[in-house]
Amino acid sequence: MTKRRPGPGTRLRRAGARTAALLGAFAVAATLLLGASATAHADGDADKKQKLASEDAETQAALVADEDHRLNQVRAFTSVAPLQSTKWTVPFRLDTDNGYTLVLTERSNAYTIADLLKLAPQTFVRRKDGSYVLTENIYLNVGAKLKLSNPGGLTLRMASNRSGFVSIVSFGGELSLQGTAQAPLTITSWDPQANKADTDVGDGRAYIRTIGGQFEMTHTKLANLGFWSGRTGGLSLTGTDRPNTGSLEDTGQVHGKTARERADAQGNAQDDQNTSSGDITAMPSGALTTPDARFSTAGLSYVSGSITHSTITGNAFGIFISSATGIEISDTTVENSLEDGVVLHRFVSSSLVQRTVAKDNGGDGFILSRATQQVRISGSTAEGNGGNGYTLSGKPLADGPSASGQTVDSYGSNSVANSVAKDNGRYGVEVLGGFDVGVQNNRIEGGDMGIVARLAADKVSITGNRLTGQNRQGISVRDGVTGATVTGNIIDGPETGVYVRDSAAEIRGNTVQDASNHGVSLVGGVSGTTVSFNVIGGVGPSALDSSRSHGGADIKENQTFAWYDTSSFWVKVKHYASPMTLLWTGILLLILFSAVMGRRRRRANGRGTGIVHPYSDKAPLPAPPPDEIAVAGRRREPVMSE
Repeated sequence: MTKRRPGPGTRLRRAGARTAALLGAFAVAATLLLGASATAHADGDADKKQKLASEDAETQAALVADEDHRLNQVRAFTSVAPLQSTKWTVPFRLDTDNGYTLVLTERSNAYTIADLLKLAPQTFVRRKDGSYVLTENIYLNVGAKLKLSNPGGLTLRMASNRSGFVSIVSFGGELSLQGTAQAPLTITSWDPQANKADTDVGDGRAYIRTIGGQFEMTHTKLANLGFWSGRTGGLSLTGTDRPNTGSLEDTGQVHGKTARERADAQGNAQDDQNTSSGDITAMPSGALTTPDARFSTAGLSYVSGSITHSTITGNAFGIFISSATGIEISDTTVENSLEDGVVLHRFVSSSLVQRTVAKDNGGDGFILSRATQQVRISGSTAEGNGGNGYTLSGKPLADGPSASGQTVDSYGSNSVANSVAKDNGRYGVEVLGGFDVGVQNNRIEGGDMGIVARLAADKVSITGNRLTGQNRQGISVRDGVTGATVTGNIIDGPETGVYVRDSAAEIRGNTVQDASNHGVSLVGGVSGTTVSFNVIGGVGPSALDSSRSHGGADIKENQTFAWYDTSSFWVKVKHYASPMTLLWTGILLLILFSAVMGRRRRRANGRGTGIVHPYSDKAPLPAPPPDEIAVAGRRREPVMSE
């Protein structure tokens, strides 16, 4: 049984003891290159998320750190070495702690399958069934191009087992995975000993990653790749905010003693003008041949690319993208991922996801994390995922001074439109903070809640959606949301149709059918909220529940004739017992009480109990005779005396 990969110190000592014989090199490569893998199958839980023991988690985290260290070593060497000798401007191989890495350097034409067969005849091998097995890491340096395609179709199996794993990493290059509709490209992790795909993430697993540069994938099937982190999650497109030359302790020791000794043995020693004594190298004054990488301040590098007509199955993270602009994902299916399906992480902007399906993933189907903006999801489907169907987060990266110094501004201008969320474990769509977020014309079926907007989101537009079969609330607007618009939605069968808590929203023109508790429920401070022109039907305590709210919501012109009120007598009394109602009720009772008491007094005085005119015992005063007033020269007229 193959042992688990040894620690870095042990691997370094073993690397120093390797012979240069081809047979020995091939044996070491076949053993070391199969590195860490991830359990691509679920443990049987409904959410299909694998539960990791603490020791497995520590192992995988350490493997990610090892990969970061290896890539830093390779990046450092490839950035500085070409400045010292022209021999490093053509493809070469590095022997690092984690095995061999074939470095493809910049040239005008793209590297192809034929080139890989020549450059790595022992670690890139064609099998009898026509597939290719890769047992060596491949690294595309800045400007290098690699095109994996074959007219008759191509199957690439990346070695991955308990002994190790391989990766294809492009750093500022162009990586192209191209199949056709009739002959797709297939890439999978592969355990050579078991002769099957690697489905165990506990010891790492093969992965593909693009750091900066460009990426293109079409008519491709990826399966069972990646482990633990987003950047090693299977297929990741990430930018970089680190200096391209890496972090070097001493530029004069870029190669290390062993590398210089191998170069001397091959007759490629450094120029005689440099004199060395131990670890110190003397060089003439003037321009530096090798810049000091400690103080390099390379700018940010963003990645761009497209993924179309492809299928991704069983990855740790289906697709992971960060620090990218202009990404397009279309006509693609991402399924059975151990974690989330499509993850657009930090600083992704101006990107489009359309006609893409994320189903049966352990976490969320689609995630737009913090610091993503101007991302549009259209015509897509999220079904059967363990978490949300769609998560759109626009929260700021910091809420004040922080160690990272990030901005406190929110992010936004993201939208989900004309899409479907069906039978996801949590919510259909969840909006977390941000501004100018649109959730429009979607169909949402099942789930605990349909659409949830919370955490101080601003200007959220929830319009024209059809929601059916939610367990609790069809639409929920809560926890400090402002400027929300909930209009033209059809909500069928939830416990509560629209729920607003401590937020301000316009609830207008919605149709709620077959609700079992409340049609519209207002809780907490709802100042600035309007509930109007809604049609509400169902059976429950109340169609419009505002008894637990304060702030003076404007409720008007709603149609509740199709609502059957099942509340108890005292609940109804509490509902209708407003101050004005109590005042007028008291006045009416006082009048009735006075009338009753008057009848009792008349009956006690023997005047009967019939109705008597209140002034029947009164008589009008007699009219006095008229007096005449004499006026000189005029006719006398009778007048009434005072």
